[in-house]
Amino acid sequence: MQLDQVKAVITGGASGLGHAVAQRLVAAGGHVALFDVNEEKGHAAAAALGPNASFQRTDVTSEEGVAANVAAAAQAMGGLNVVVNCAGILGAGRVLGKEGPMPLSTFSTTVMVNLVGSFNVAKAAAQLMQGNGTGEDGERGVIINTASVAAYEGQIGQAAYSASKGGVVGMTLPMARELSRFGIRVNTIAPGIFWTPMVDGMPPQVRESLSASIPFPSRLGKPDEFADLVAFILGARYVNGETIRLDGAVRLAPK
Repeated sequence: MQLDQVKAVITGGASGLGHAVAQRLVAAGGHVALFDVNEEKGHAAAAALGPNASFQRTDVTSEEGVAANVAAAAQAMGGLNVVVNCAGILGAGRVLGKEGPMPLSTFSTTVMVNLVGSFNVAKAAAQLMQGNGTGEDGERGVIINTASVAAYEGQIGQAAYSASKGGVVGMTLPMARELSRFGIRVNTIAPGIFWTPMVDGMPPQVRESLSASIPFPSRLGKPDEFADLVAFILGARYVNGETIRLDGAVRLAPK
């Protein structure tokens, strides 16, 4: 798929990895619809991106809300052929913390946003993509989800987060297999430690320690590098049903 032909819904598109993807696609001539819960950041991000971008406040866990917003985005862009799911929360907390067991709501909310939210947006978009005209190799659309290296080496305090991201990895292949008959590809990116707004709030010594833990390059990942991988996946039609680690060869320690 050529980037200037992209008409994409990007969740978590107001900041971080999602916003970097939006910038990359718009710069190449594509159209994007930013889905985010932060209205102020969302409107500002869309305005900065220009006429090829729009914003819709979206709770990815709402089935009706997502279906309505996906349909509205497709109508505004004149179609929909790409979804990039970047919306997510950390959901950090120990199973047995100092104040007692983790509230079940913490675990379930993390899974709802990171896993169920990704599925919710993907299936709503796939329903529309199946009616697209076919491109090369019969392609009609591409779905890219975001997991994490924590899906494989979850640290202490990441039980909820790792479970949610492990679920994203787990649904990638079966979803790709099922949607192949419609010409829709499904892939997942599992980023390592990236420079995002969450990292901005950390003390400098913590950021330095994180950078030192990464074999090579020994630094935090750049959102632009995530966006570059998204662009590669969109253009590489034989990449399907795959989860790609983007992590500088880091393997997370227990804590």
